[in-house]
Amino acid sequence: MKNYIPPYQITDEILMHVSSISDKIGQITQRNGLEAKPHLRKNNKIRSIHSSLHIEANSLSLNEVKDVINGKLVLGAAAEIQEVKNAYAAYDEISVVNPYQIEELKRIHGVMTKYLVEESGQFRRHEEGVFDGEKCIFMAPPAQFVPELMKELFDWMNANKDTVHPLIMSAVFHYEFVFIHPFSDGNGRMARLWHTIILAKWKPIFEYIPIESQIEKFQEEYYQAIAECHKDGSSTRFITFMLKQINSILDEIIVQSMSQESGITEYVKTLLAAMEYDIPYSAKELLQILNLKSKENLRKNYLNPALENGWIEMTLPDKPKSKNQRYLKK
Repeated sequence: MKNYIPPYQITDEILMHVSSISDKIGQITQRNGLEAKPHLRKNNKIRSIHSSLHIEANSLSLNEVKDVINGKLVLGAAAEIQEVKNAYAAYDEISVVNPYQIEELKRIHGVMTKYLVEESGQFRRHEEGVFDGEKCIFMAPPAQFVPELMKELFDWMNANKDTVHPLIMSAVFHYEFVFIHPFSDGNGRMARLWHTIILAKWKPIFEYIPIESQIEKFQEEYYQAIAECHKDGSSTRFITFMLKQINSILDEIIVQSMSQESGITEYVKTLLAAMEYDIPYSAKELLQILNLKSKENLRKNYLNPALENGWIEMTLPDKPKSKNQRYLKK
C-alpha cells in the first residue's frame, strides 16, 4: 500500500481540546511553571514511569520506583526492578530522540527492554494479541506485515509532520502503533513514551508532563477507546480520549505550579536552593549550610513554612522532635 493515510476525522471536540491544550501550555511556559522547578520535573517523570509500568502490571509502588531510580536497595522481583531502570534510561532520551525515524524507535525499544526480552530492539517474528489483563482486545496483524506497516506509518508521519498538529499526530501514532503491535513485548510502554516524544518535539515541556499517570487513572477507558477504534476502523475516538486526558493533566500541572509559587518567602527560596533533591538533612546540617545560628529562626522562618506548603517533608513525620529527624526536598 502506497501513501498510507491513517483513517480519522477532525471533530469540533478535537479542535476544542487542541485549542485548550495550546492555551494551557502557553500559561505553564509563561509562568515558568516547570522549567524553574527541577524537583517537580523529576517527580513528574517518576510518576510517568511508575504509571506506564503499573498499567503493564508492574507491582512496584511509586516510592519503590523512586528508590530504584535513586539507586537505593529495593526488595522486589528482579524483572520489575530492571523494568524501572530501563524505563528511566529510555525516558532520559526524550530530548535527543528523533521520533520520525524507525531505527530510533527500535533503539529505544532496546533500551526499554534490555535484559528482559529476547527480541529487544527488533520487530516481532511471531503472532501477538493486545490484552487487557486476560481479555483479548484484538489480534495484531501477522508478523510478516509488521515491517511494511511500520514503514507506512513513519512515511505518513514524515510527510505530514508540518501539516498535522502534533497533538493529533501523536495520538494517531499511539493508536496505529498499538494496533500494529510491532514488538513481542513492551508495546504499551513504547506507545506511551513515543506519544510523549512527539509532543516534546513540539513543546519541550511535555517531557515533564505525566500523561501516563492520567492514562492509568482511566485505564479501562483507555483500552475501551482502543477497542472502539478497532471496530470503527478509525482512530477518532482515541484521539478524543487522549486529548481529553492531556487537557486534564495540564489543569493539574497549572495548580501544582501555582501552589509552588503562592506564599513562598525569600527564606524558603533560600532553603530550597540550598537543599539537594532526595538528600536527607538534619537541622544541624541545615544551620551550617544556611549559615544560621538560631534553631528557632530555622524552624520558624524556613522549615515550618516549607513543610506546611509541601515543599519539604520529614523522614519521621510521626516524631517531629526526634533527634533522628531529617528533612527531604520534594
